[in-house]
Amino acid sequence: MWTRRGFCYPSVKGAPPAKRRRISSNSRSDLFETLPDDLVISILTKLSSSASSPSHLFNAFLTCKRFNNLGAHPEVLANASEKSLQVRAKSWSKSAQDFLDRCANAGNVEACYLLGMIQFYCLRNFISGADLLARAALSNHPTALYSLAVIHFNGSGRPYCHRDPSTGAALCAKSAALGNIDALREVGYCLQDGLGLPFCPSAAHRLLIKANAIELITKKKRIGPQLNYKHRRGYCCRLNMDTSSNVHQANRFMVEWWGLAGTKAENEVGLNMCSHALCGRRETRRHEFRRCAVCAVVAYCSRACQAMHWKMEHRTRCRPAQDPADVVGAEPEGA
Repeated sequence: MWTRRGFCYPSVKGAPPAKRRRISSNSRSDLFETLPDDLVISILTKLSSSASSPSHLFNAFLTCKRFNNLGAHPEVLANASEKSLQVRAKSWSKSAQDFLDRCANAGNVEACYLLGMIQFYCLRNFISGADLLARAALSNHPTALYSLAVIHFNGSGRPYCHRDPSTGAALCAKSAALGNIDALREVGYCLQDGLGLPFCPSAAHRLLIKANAIELITKKKRIGPQLNYKHRRGYCCRLNMDTSSNVHQANRFMVEWWGLAGTKAENEVGLNMCSHALCGRRETRRHEFRRCAVCAVVAYCSRACQAMHWKMEHRTRCRPAQDPADVVGAEPEGA
């Protein structure tokens, strides 16, 4: 039994157990409020960098008023993980755009790239989208460098005369040096065609073989346990060309965006999508993308998408075009 002064009488045999002292909610909140802001910000920074979805991050911010206020700190937003920025196209709203904008202004490179791709290809804000992509590229973001190269190759958002293959090849070379496989394959095709780089078939052949080898090794590491299991069971296993697990969130967003029923009605007439189903890029002007030189049916934003789509399905569906005028200006397929 506790006395008023905080002392406790010795326990007596047979007596009922003493009740636990209750701690008021005011004392608990007071203890939390005594924590310095720097410590709470560091905790929220660790949380945002390891969040597996946007809901996990926002649920933490809604825990209390102090978390909600300190969650908007630039250090917390700058370290937000890629998974915490996975915004769905069907859930796109002004608040989602403001959240990505705050993260981008805080210095989050992944948010700069994601919002830049959405602004450029989905919302058609070419200037702001290109600016965000350039900010991500200045931070040596490999995918942002490659996306800027595609924009320069096609002259996206500008007239045809503004195409700049030399700048696109230089951006692809830097992205390939940082480990981007699509950029490495694109550099190989630039050397093969003499587009933006000196014509060198031998170097192009080596780079294309290297890109295919890196892609095969990466895929084998990802599905290696399944291969070993099937080989032990006696199954004949074959590597498929499904690369959906390696698709960036920006490409998933664009594919979902243009697939929405409400967006299809607002699409510009005569603008083609990239035929590679996992790309999601759409033309910014008519006849911007390259077409297949054989069938003239499919169109591609880059030679990398063309090569991937050829491996996945187009090699079994490509048929010569009926009208020879359809293939004027098209690119050779399956190189």
